Amino acid sequence: MRHYAAYGSNLDPARMLAYCPHSPMVGVGWIEGWRLTFAGEGEIGWEGAVTTIVESPGDRVFVSLYDVHPWDAAQLDEVEGVPAGTYQKLTVRVSTLDGEVPAWVYVFAGYEGGLPTTWYLSEIANAAEKAGAPDDYVSDLRRRPTRTASPEA
Repeated sequence: MRHYAAYGSNLDPARMLAYCPHSPMVGVGWIEGWRLTFAGEGEIGWEGAVTTIVESPGDRVFVSLYDVHPWDAAQLDEVEGVPAGTYQKLTVRVSTLDGEVPAWVYVFAGYEGGLPTTWYLSEIANAAEKAGAPDDYVSDLRRRPTRTASPEA
């Protein structure tokens, strides 16, 4: 499988181009029955929690679809923390205007919970906006609660 469904900061095509120069964005869609959330606060050395998705009937997550070239797949796994066990890859179905497409996502390998920093949440909302997410989706992202970074950050 070559399609990757990005839901966090990798929604931004320019960011993905830097990580995966051989892997173009091929569309957008929704992962139905899942919701965007945060996890790992205090577990992985970040100031706040990181983005993930969890199954949640009735919800959906906006994604960018990328056709990931094999040359870029290992790089993307490394960036997303698969070798370290931070994230794991799952296959989901993405609903697009052309029908359903199987794609992989990275899901945090731990429990849901915690708040992102204001900066991190802003990065995700900006990336969603750049990918063409609907205005209400981006607005909902921007209204989520955040944590204050510690003074030593």
